Amino acid sequence: MNVPFHKPYITEDEISEVVDSLKSGWITMGPKVVRFEEEFKNYIGARHAVVVNSCTAALHLALKAINIKPDDEVIIPTMTFTATGEVVCYFNAKPVLVDVDRDTHNIDISAIEKVITSKTRAIIPVHYGGQPCDMDEIKQIAWTNNLRVIEDAAHSLPAWYKIQQSAISDQHLEEKRISKKIGTIGDMTCFSFYATKTLATGEGGMVTTENDEWADRIRTLRLHGISKDAWKRYSSEGSWYYEVLEAGYKYNMTDIQAALGLAQLKKVELMWGMRKEIALKYTEAFEPLEEIITPHIRHGRETAWHLYVIKLNLDALKIDRGQFVEELKKRGVSASVHFIPLHRHPFYEKTFGYDRKDFPNAEWIYERIISLPVYPGMSDKEVEYVIESVEDVCKKFRR
Repeated sequence: MNVPFHKPYITEDEISEVVDSLKSGWITMGPKVVRFEEEFKNYIGARHAVVVNSCTAALHLALKAINIKPDDEVIIPTMTFTATGEVVCYFNAKPVLVDVDRDTHNIDISAIEKVITSKTRAIIPVHYGGQPCDMDEIKQIAWTNNLRVIEDAAHSLPAWYKIQQSAISDQHLEEKRISKKIGTIGDMTCFSFYATKTLATGEGGMVTTENDEWADRIRTLRLHGISKDAWKRYSSEGSWYYEVLEAGYKYNMTDIQAALGLAQLKKVELMWGMRKEIALKYTEAFEPLEEIITPHIRHGRETAWHLYVIKLNLDALKIDRGQFVEELKKRGVSASVHFIPLHRHPFYEKTFGYDRKDFPNAEWIYERIISLPVYPGMSDKEVEYVIESVEDVCKKFRR
């Protein structure tokens, strides 16, 4: 059996919505983009949701909205995709890398305050794999030091922070999410709708915020800095006249992508439930294995399960992480590694002088992590085959 790392969950709902856009005659940014923003905003519970063409664009415009300047500093975890760091470099500012927590792979709270200087302007916590960071502590540090918090929630739709159990309904005690949904906590939150994400439009991103000024500026910047977007200009609501308010970017989403988003948003929690069910099966199977460390989810949090990341107990194995991935590949299971820490990449090493010894937790994690397939639509046979393959590799190379 061959099990891919990911496969998009596309049904007739998405196909019908896209076909409707094609038949409408409007395929660039238009009415469905507006609908997608409105419905996403309502789902998250945010005051504003501004859609763009990637999470990278979302992060870039969020930093632009708070006026990051050359030589400013932005604190980010080293265990993330390069987009989190590169957007800081767009401003000739410095991405200040810090270590991560060994259990969750999220930013290490104790490391943040150590690197704050007079040049620090913002913190970008990354909700690794979909699990919320320690947002209360991060916000307190930010408030104390007059910093902005821009959440990188590329992995985190949907995810909940500080869940409480309460409420009596219909004479039955039931669990309810009286909590903060990711997208409503930081100053701004940036989501990804890339093909592998929990809501996929192929490419795409979103910024949520409560700040009217930032939202308006991001709306302007995403389409060349012009005063009115094309849909408004060419609809009955608009006119031919527009003004360029500042140098902007070509970061808008199309109605075809938004059509996918609208269909997927309706079932985002259904798809999340499918991922969670697979994750629970993995954990049940792998916890008894001495060779495997299963994901640790902090109490009171709900992860999006964008990733299911195991760590290898290398003391119990005759092979390393790279060989383990190759053994899975031989058995037809596609696995990956999230991520190669930023401080290990030549650009960050040469440009900023980062040294591996300064990130002991990330180094320890990186040598051990493997991301297994977890996506809605995986069959029970595929899930069982992944489990059997991991167990087989452990058995074959057990010390």
